[in-house]
Amino acid sequence: MMTRDEALAFLGKHLKTPNLLKHSLACEAVMRALARFFGEDEEEWALAGLLHDLDYEETKDAPTLHGILSAQYLEEVGFSPCLVDAVRSHNELTGFAPNGKMAVALFAVDPTSGFIIACVLVHRDRSLQALQVPFLLSRFKEKGFARGASREQIKKCSLLRLSVEEFLTIALQAMQHIAPQLEL
Repeated sequence: MMTRDEALAFLGKHLKTPNLLKHSLACEAVMRALARFFGEDEEEWALAGLLHDLDYEETKDAPTLHGILSAQYLEEVGFSPCLVDAVRSHNELTGFAPNGKMAVALFAVDPTSGFIIACVLVHRDRSLQALQVPFLLSRFKEKGFARGASREQIKKCSLLRLSVEEFLTIALQAMQHIAPQLEL
């Protein structure tokens, strides 16, 4: 398995957009926190979050390939089948359903980081540190808010035996921990 520094370099070869890199860092932090919560391998789960969008810029015009190409890259460099499957299935357009705890977690985490960032941008303090879970929950109920963050996908956290409130609490705390890296 790659070290985090190696994974960051690998990611940097594929992604150039600053916001995509920040999204990757946010997903890494949330996946690490979930692994800790569940007693799973923190490094492996964090790397799944960090590298899940490796092919995003390459596949932006072919969304059904997004995740499949990343999975191929990760398989070629020797990542575990579990991590490869999680990356392959994080985009429901691929037709691969998330199976297993890591895959379900990544599937739910992907839109959650964007949802939380959207909440920061409309919050009066525009600060990740100022956000609280009740604010997130109130925005979660608004169908017109952050439409790109699929509520149904986020709700898959129930397959992990977590309520949306518990899941958002873990995600928010993880992202708050790296707020300077996210520039929020």
